[in-house]
Amino acid sequence: MIGAGEDRMKTMIGLAAFLSLLAAPVMAQDVGGPPPPPAPAVETTAAAPEWRAVPAENLLVIDTTRGRILVELTPEVAPLHVERIKLLARRGFYDNVPWHRVIDWFMAQTGDPLGNGEGQSPYPDLKGEFTFRRDAAMPFAPVAEPAGARVGFFHSLPVQTQPDAAFALTGDGKVHGWGLYCPGVAGMARDEGNDTANSQFFLMRQAYPALDKRYTIWGMTVSGLDIVRSLRVGEGDNGMVTAEPDRMTRVRIAADIAEAERPGVRVLATDSPRFRTMVDETRASRGADFSVCDVTLPVQVTN
Repeated sequence: MIGAGEDRMKTMIGLAAFLSLLAAPVMAQDVGGPPPPPAPAVETTAAAPEWRAVPAENLLVIDTTRGRILVELTPEVAPLHVERIKLLARRGFYDNVPWHRVIDWFMAQTGDPLGNGEGQSPYPDLKGEFTFRRDAAMPFAPVAEPAGARVGFFHSLPVQTQPDAAFALTGDGKVHGWGLYCPGVAGMARDEGNDTANSQFFLMRQAYPALDKRYTIWGMTVSGLDIVRSLRVGEGDNGMVTAEPDRMTRVRIAADIAEAERPGVRVLATDSPRFRTMVDETRASRGADFSVCDVTLPVQVTN
């Protein structure tokens, strides 16, 4: 049993404990005080744009009897040839010139004012630009990496290049690259000599890798490949069109067209997640037959 004295002692101890609770500091959260300061914001990187605008100065507008073709010029790959194409377009040299040689499953050729494959401009022939030099700052989006090489895109152009590891092994810190003759690629026609290109050029209707590093590539058709494939096909093995060939009615650089009438082109950015997803899906569907030529970049065209 607990005696009366013990009861009084317990009562006094209980009262002291109660008073000590009243004297204790009250925590802010117990009375709904201000919340603790927020955690520092996590720094995020803005997502890369999904689309890349083609500069008007590097957009060749080819109006034909079948419709309009738009070609993105690549001066980084073939500066001399791009300069010549711009010069001739701005001089009106290509206006009303026929597509004089068109071969199905191969290419469509034009740029000869005589229309028989023997004509050219009055300007000197050009030195071949079959390869170019790529450095680490040049935008390149790989889609495959076979042994000792990288295959992918520079802007809209399919290219192959030496691996990045070779940057450290060269005197100028650059590696070789070259365009690949996929459908839509723009190449320069020439005679037997390597340095004989002048004004004639061709647009690929289909892939033809036998031309790689043998004929200068200076651009890529970003809109109108269906027009290229609809041009009247020639006769015989040489594909010369002798009866009513289709023509380039007018050829201009987009920068020279009034802004209200100027076509604008946006190409899927090759550094975007959508591009990577598209490449992965294409590779999965093609399997062992996958090629960079299987990848068609989506394009948006205005005007």
